[in-house]
Amino acid sequence: MPMLALQERIDQELESNIALEQIEHEADSDAPSTTDDDNAESLEQRELVVGEDGKDTADDWERLGELESGYQDAFDNQYSSGTFSRARNDGERDRKMDAFANMPARGERLAEQLSHQWTFAEVESDITSAGELLITYINDDGLLDGDLETILEQSKNVPGQEFTLELLENALKEIQERLDPPGVGARNHQECMLLQVDRFLSEPGHDPTWQEVRELIADHYDDLLQNRLPKIAQKKNVSIQDIQIAMELMHKLNLSPGRDVVDEDVPPIIPDVLVDYDEEADIYVAALCDGVLPSLRISRQYQTMAKDKTVEKATRAFVTNNVRNAQWLIESINQRKNTLLRVVNVVLTRQRDYFDHGPQHLKPLPMIDVADQLGIHVATVSRAVSDKWMQTPRGQVALRKFFSGGTATDSGEDLSWEAVKAKLKEIIDGEDKSSPWSDAALSDELKKHGIEIARRTVVKYRQQLDIPPARRRKVF
Repeated sequence: MPMLALQERIDQELESNIALEQIEHEADSDAPSTTDDDNAESLEQRELVVGEDGKDTADDWERLGELESGYQDAFDNQYSSGTFSRARNDGERDRKMDAFANMPARGERLAEQLSHQWTFAEVESDITSAGELLITYINDDGLLDGDLETILEQSKNVPGQEFTLELLENALKEIQERLDPPGVGARNHQECMLLQVDRFLSEPGHDPTWQEVRELIADHYDDLLQNRLPKIAQKKNVSIQDIQIAMELMHKLNLSPGRDVVDEDVPPIIPDVLVDYDEEADIYVAALCDGVLPSLRISRQYQTMAKDKTVEKATRAFVTNNVRNAQWLIESINQRKNTLLRVVNVVLTRQRDYFDHGPQHLKPLPMIDVADQLGIHVATVSRAVSDKWMQTPRGQVALRKFFSGGTATDSGEDLSWEAVKAKLKEIIDGEDKSSPWSDAALSDELKKHGIEIARRTVVKYRQQLDIPPARRRKVF
């Protein structure tokens, strides 16, 4: 699991498993642990130790496998039932509930905001009903999902509503003219921009260049998309410079106006591993960034209860399952730490050139090679690097980026495909924008650097880098 998912998983288990305790360092620093040293180990940052101490052993995997297969309920929390209250809180305030209480309220979604605005629109009742229907078809970008004919056909299944195409068109026009943000309710990007331009043109003292912008979007949209400025200049009998001035104003337009008024819940990227350079030893070292995770242990009270023959059989069975689920979770977290650090250690060794010199020096590193080196299954390596991030001297990097195939240069040096893409981007960034290289020319430029790939591969990598073709990169 990535860090945020692991945090959530631990929180869920702490809420539902009566046998799992969080170690409060301030109050319980001297309290005895009921597990071995490894299980009670604080989940704080620690440096990568290269050697036998950091190895996963066959016994580790076998023991976890037995726990997992024998107590599958650890995944589903069937025995950590919420019907049993957690008595160990001792009347203390629930910190999680306090945190929820202090969280800001969720902002209104775009549809909710538009519906609220629409209630104040002074239009006829049939237009009001049609508008309410259309608002449900407006996506988070602010654009209308589907054409009016399809919406009309689907509305026939709604009892008590009878609309016509003309009525929907009139309602959509009112939505586009009355509701904010400008551009909302557009059927495509071209219409979205035109609606925004019309708002600018309706303002007193507006820049007269907006009229030129409107003509460009309305009459020369396809040529604009393809950067065919000379063709537009010839048709309009104006200079390319005049067109470029109008295009500068277009930067004020938004192709997704709905995103401006809705706060998106973008989860932060929390690195799982911190990589730093040790100048004295001339090596890169790694530490787990799991200081945000709570320190866990198994409750002495419930561990004793699980072995007490005087306790009712059903209760003892319930407690026993909770104890074993807690044990499985703690051992799994420790196994996760060991596996992740071992995989990162291989990356630091095999990708040293990347950390020293940058992305263009990434080497091919198939996961099967790492799995063979560590003596684990390739699926374990895949899970270990999935959705994980490393904080490195070169910024935050997705761990999976270091694992790919590659090619050999003319000099015999191995380069990963990520390194080839980095080199391609460098070449494009340095090209003459008044005469950008075609894909075939880019292939030739890569050959000059010892990298021989076909033109179609250049096209694929360019598209993956979200770089447009030469005709759209040209600056006039």
